[in-house]
Amino acid sequence: QVQLVESGGGLVQPGGSLRLSCAASGSIVNIYAMRWYRQAPGKERESVAIISWSGTSLYYRDSVKGRFTISRDNAKNTVYLEMNSLKPEDTAVYYCNADLMSTTFVRTDYWGQGTEVTVSS
Repeated sequence: QVQLVESGGGLVQPGGSLRLSCAASGSIVNIYAMRWYRQAPGKERESVAIISWSGTSLYYRDSVKGRFTISRDNAKNTVYLEMNSLKPEDTAVYYCNADLMSTTFVRTDYWGQGTEVTVSS
């Protein structure tokens, strides 16, 4: 069993900052990459940022470049998303995703339960 637990969402004013965390736990053999997605009301889920577990590969969607930073702590199996200069259009449920191999020795994507971010004055 593998669990992803997100935290750090909330209500913030435009221009403010939040830091999301996602901790992976359970029967993990190897993590290949971790990702943040978001889904705004009435819209499709979209990728926000991706980090390889070696840290050598990073991706950000254009609309968050320069404002969001993804990082990871390998020892804690945790990925972070530092979000600065938040805009109302960043309002969404943010989901953590992990590309990993568990003790079943099958490489699989796992998802967290989501954490809500609301940017509003």
